[in-house]
This record gives sequence, structure tokens and C-alpha cells, in this order.
Amino acid sequence: MRIGELAAATGVTPRALRHYEQQGLITSERAVNGYREYDVRAAVRVRNIRHLLEAGLTLDDVRVFLPCLDGDVTAGPASAKGLGVARDRLAVLDARIAAQTAVRDRLAAALREAGDPGP
Repeated sequence: MRIGELAAATGVTPRALRHYEQQGLITSERAVNGYREYDVRAAVRVRNIRHLLEAGLTLDDVRVFLPCLDGDVTAGPASAKGLGVARDRLAVLDARIAAQTAVRDRLAAALREAGDPGP
């Protein structure tokens, strides 16, 4: 299938698909005319990549899951390495949330000090 067909089948933009390919997460063959041609199984892989990204992982994190991206990534037992990546990403997200909460609290305090009770 061509890139447009894969994009339509997965809800991912052609640009994202080219990026996934550049990152080594998916592969394609080149047709005589130079167009990318993907195996029909690429749709499963792309959906799994999207699932992991939507869970908060990065493309670098997704590389750990390469051996299981062609099946149901949610059905198999979690690997120790995969769990480690998820824990690390969760710690990063928790730190970002804490930092943003601190900034929010400082801004709310500044508004109160300025006489604005806020919402």
C-alpha cells in the first residue's frame, strides 16, 4: 500500500509516517516510480506506535518495543525493559506536572497579592 493509503488506514499523516520510517520504526520498499510501498502489516505497527505515543512514551521509548510492534502490543506480558521505560517516562511526566503546578501556584499567589481573587 502507498503512503496515502497507510495514512488513511491508520489516521496518521504521511509526514508522521515518513518520520517513523526515518526513525527506523517502520520500513517501506520503493516502487519503480520512487513511491513508498508498505506491507499491509505496517498498519498494525503504526497503530501500536500511536498507542504507545498516546500513552506518553516518546519515539525513542517506542524503540524498546520494536520486537512486539507487529502484534497486539497490549495483549502480551510486559517485559522488564518495557516496564522500566514506562516507569522512567512516568517519572519525567510527574516532574513536569510538579514543576507546572509550582508555576501555577506562584502565579495564583501573585494575582491574590495584586488584589485579584481569581476564579
